[in-house]
Amino acid sequence: MARFVFITGGVVSSLGKGLASASLGALLQARGYKVRLRKLDPYLNVDPGTMSPYQHGEVYVTDDGAETDLDLGHYERFTGTASSRGDNITTGRIYQEILEKERRGEYLGATVQVIPHVTDAIKRFVTSNTDGYDFILVEIGGTVGDIEGLPFFEAIRQLGNDLGPGNSAFIHLTLLPYLEGAGELKTKPTQHSVKELRSIGIQPDMLLCRSDREIPEHERKKIGLFCNVPPSRVIQALNVETIYGVPLAYHREGFDRELLAVFGIMDPPPPDLSRWQWVVDRLAKPEGEVKIAIVGKYVGLKDAYKSLTEALVHGGVANNVKVNVEWIASEIFEEDGAIHALEGAHAILVPGGFGERGTEGKIRAAEFARVRRVPYFGICFGMQMAVIEAARNLAGLQGASSSEFGPAKHPVVGLMTEWVRGNTVEKRDESGDKGGTMRLGAYEAVLAEGSRVAGIYGSRTISERHRHRFEVNLAYRKQLEAHGLRFSGLSPDGVLPEIVEIPDHPWFVGVQFHPELKSRPFEPHPLFASFVAAAVTQSRLV
Repeated sequence: MARFVFITGGVVSSLGKGLASASLGALLQARGYKVRLRKLDPYLNVDPGTMSPYQHGEVYVTDDGAETDLDLGHYERFTGTASSRGDNITTGRIYQEILEKERRGEYLGATVQVIPHVTDAIKRFVTSNTDGYDFILVEIGGTVGDIEGLPFFEAIRQLGNDLGPGNSAFIHLTLLPYLEGAGELKTKPTQHSVKELRSIGIQPDMLLCRSDREIPEHERKKIGLFCNVPPSRVIQALNVETIYGVPLAYHREGFDRELLAVFGIMDPPPPDLSRWQWVVDRLAKPEGEVKIAIVGKYVGLKDAYKSLTEALVHGGVANNVKVNVEWIASEIFEEDGAIHALEGAHAILVPGGFGERGTEGKIRAAEFARVRRVPYFGICFGMQMAVIEAARNLAGLQGASSSEFGPAKHPVVGLMTEWVRGNTVEKRDESGDKGGTMRLGAYEAVLAEGSRVAGIYGSRTISERHRHRFEVNLAYRKQLEAHGLRFSGLSPDGVLPEIVEIPDHPWFVGVQFHPELKSRPFEPHPLFASFVAAAVTQSRLV
């Protein structure tokens, strides 16, 4: 039977519950345990698919097409284990399922209530499909005391009783602020947070205390005394140079050892943390550095591109260089002369996005990279903008654009309403709901023999994750290829363009999928490793 670990947060948000959960998963894996991680999100949206990146950050997509919280990206990057639709749920999805059952009469006329119907649904989600795992780590979004989180806290409180002694543990992450005027760390916020948690029936077994400085032993004892936690299980969580140093830092503090002791595991297998040490060493002592410009729409919130920036870090690890990212809002390139902001970049990346705002700036960035022979990586929307640029400036198709922005004389990018996935025909309707109607999840692609990307992957068949509504229009393929843009990757049935490249350019690749979602620090995605290598070469030329 799997053991369950529930990770909650208090005092303030954004303390790092996701990283703590992912790091604990990595530490347990390093000891030979099989781990699965899940995220419970209290907001009323069914999923984050229609939420603004400024509200929610990145939408992380799984192989099975679920649009999920960005913390699932941390889980995958730190454990290497693929997440699924069954690993992230929201209040909205819980209520949607319950109301559908009520309308079908499945409750047989009973009054539908938060307790037991909502809490039972949460418990079923948490405990489903857990066979074969040693530990299930469950992170609860938000902070204790949030009104929308109460059903989730009640559900895990009940689970603590249902599972029985020795089968569950509660970890609470809090903040220890340092007041300059007083010259000391203050423990009162942590005490109040734990008091709030205990008032709803949950006694934490361990505390993770975020701090910007060492927590003195006497302060740990004080926290343990007032929070009813042994001092050895008051774990300090200090800032580190790289997030990939978090597992090592937590291990030094005894996080994994103390958690296993909570479960009565006193002599666990020793961990093998060598690959984490290797990654940290490579990041600490690079042999060079490159500057990569990311030309995007949501550069004001870096979490909107979380997997992307981490994949660039991984590409740097693969090449033993530091990747310096320069964030550039694509809208500035719609002003005359602003394109020169790209002059010092060793490579240019245009990421995904939706809507017309900033598109002309992205098109100009693609043109700059093509004409100046600067390595270019277009991802999803960035591929589409590169195709529009080639259609206008290479093939001479004036008025080339995307039907996403309205009627176009040459719709080189348009809405596909039907395609094949495996043995199933999938359809979508432009007038339908936006949530969940995109081409989502893993799809196979076949790469052209002798193409740059086939060489990068070392294979002609790949599987990558998608999240988009519009596709490059294959009706323009011959015209575009006649002017130097090669369609080097297609869906197995040859209907959907997946990759374009310019063969006589140092490195110019556009992909319809999101390769960043499958990159890992100890297993960098081949496209990012190759892209950063091209940036290294470019840095030697300028």
